[in-house]
Amino acid sequence: MKKYILSFEEINGSNLPEVGGKGANLGELSKIQGIQVPKGICVTTEVYKRIVEGNKELNTLFDHLSSLKESNNEKITHISREIRRTIERTEVPKDVEEAIRLSVTKLGEDNFYAIRSSATAEDLPLASFAGQQDTFLNIRGLDSILEHIRKCWASLFTERAVTYRMKKGFEHRNVYISVIIQQMIFPQASGIMFTAEPITGNRKVLSIDASFGLGEALVSGLVNADNYKVREKSITNKTIASKKLEIYSLEIGGTQEREVDENKQGIQTLTDQQILELNDIGRQIEKYFDNPQDIEWCLYNSKFFIVQSRPITTLYPVPDSDEKLRVYGSMGHVQMMTEDIKPLGISFCRMLSFWFGENLVEAGGRLFMDGTHDLASPIRRKSMISSLGKTDILMKNALLKLTERKDFIKALPRGKSYISAGPSIFFSWVIPALKIYKTNDKALIEELISYNEGLVSELEKNINRLSGDELMRFIQKDTKELKSTLLSSKNMSMLAIATLVPGWINNKMESWLGEKNASDVLSKSVKNNITSDMGLELLDVAVVVRQYPEVIEYFKNANNDTFFKDLEKLRGGDVVSNAIKEYLKKYGMRCPGEIDITKSRWSENPTLLIPMIFSNINSFVGSSSEIFEQGYFGGR
Repeated sequence: MKKYILSFEEINGSNLPEVGGKGANLGELSKIQGIQVPKGICVTTEVYKRIVEGNKELNTLFDHLSSLKESNNEKITHISREIRRTIERTEVPKDVEEAIRLSVTKLGEDNFYAIRSSATAEDLPLASFAGQQDTFLNIRGLDSILEHIRKCWASLFTERAVTYRMKKGFEHRNVYISVIIQQMIFPQASGIMFTAEPITGNRKVLSIDASFGLGEALVSGLVNADNYKVREKSITNKTIASKKLEIYSLEIGGTQEREVDENKQGIQTLTDQQILELNDIGRQIEKYFDNPQDIEWCLYNSKFFIVQSRPITTLYPVPDSDEKLRVYGSMGHVQMMTEDIKPLGISFCRMLSFWFGENLVEAGGRLFMDGTHDLASPIRRKSMISSLGKTDILMKNALLKLTERKDFIKALPRGKSYISAGPSIFFSWVIPALKIYKTNDKALIEELISYNEGLVSELEKNINRLSGDELMRFIQKDTKELKSTLLSSKNMSMLAIATLVPGWINNKMESWLGEKNASDVLSKSVKNNITSDMGLELLDVAVVVRQYPEVIEYFKNANNDTFFKDLEKLRGGDVVSNAIKEYLKKYGMRCPGEIDITKSRWSENPTLLIPMIFSNINSFVGSSSEIFEQGYFGGR
């Protein structure tokens, strides 16, 4: 049987579909020992569904609203207004009305109540929807309560709520609303508490905003508030505001603004003891929900009451780890990829990351390397910062700033290195590299390239006949063999040389000629630089495209699904098509952010090449060989 009314005592996190995010959180808060939560009930989403699902007028308006885009401001305003009007004049079913009356009578018919909206897409870990629906304070009497329940339902369709859902990708029909009826507290003071500092994101610092009267004034920005910072049960900062206004409750219902007595305007809203007591409450709630919280509180008769708690959605997530101090470096930035990675991509990255696969941790859809132990070691620290600085100068600068904080470095835990090369690596890679370096025989490089190309060719033959589970088992087996091949003495000694030589060139050229970073310029036009080759050969494609105006025009609105078929219909399209297909044979597996296996490859979406082709047409004139001589294409 569908329940239309649930008390806070009956609610937990599993009831979110019936009572929304705010209602579910209040139910959970009520279960925390020692936390004071004003009593209340929730009119469940089943009532809202019953109201709207059989209403033809509403469903027609919903259809119109769903067809609109975020930019259709005037139409959104008009249709949203019509939906609100329709909902506000809808009668509450008699059986629901009776259930509400009985529940309110149990709570106290003569009490004043806060009537609050709680949508199913609200107070969620990844989208708070805070302030999108309405709250009504100091409401008394069944008729007034029913009126404001309808207003809460209607507030699901304010312009701001509709637009916010569009931005977040929530379908209007799939968002339902519950209404909270909660006993009013008439506080001396109230405010907001963040268990992680909202500006810096510091999870060890708790921030409290406090002012006199009802908290709604503070939330809406009508009044100034004190701000207190607490770290590890010590008050570290206090900012005392000049509090000229407060909102208080009227005996006849509703609220009103009034001026704060001049003698109170400059005094501290909470005593130091109360600040620390509130800090303890905040940490207790944070521990219960297992993530940083945005908490609404009020103070009445020297007791703190909690009227809401929701996850802080603006904090960047941190990796799961022990309680020790940690320093993480973004693997994505090292790979010149800052976008988030899909779960399948993360799984493949872990499998394919040969040096520090065990050390990769995930947060916010990105992978991070734990550099704690290397930074803590005086010996390994310099090596780590230097190597990371070659790929991301901002990361290097951030690490250097950390090293200036002696107390911070001293507090880092010591342990095994995951990033810096150890003695075994040195002897297996660097010693052979020095021997190759002394012989200076380029035939060794050509032999190695030929050997590796043979391995790739053999792999292509073997993998083309596989699919399903058999393919996945093959990939897992081949990955282990790939690790063995790539980390072989032969391959890694060449990599060691490639790492040592640019440094040697830079040092000598700066010493001899005063030229800084000469290897960066010289590497743009060296043979067997696959990145340069890839850019140069795309330039040759651009040279072909430049000859055919019809193709250029089509490229402005190219359709990926019919790309090559469309080209066949155009003058010069067959020539361009062949040039692109030849390019894709060699480089079709590449794409921006390619360490994420879920990213569309150029062979899957050849239209991704079009912006680069246009860039080449607009920026370069001449053949790839001429550009190569000029050294323009390194690192593209």
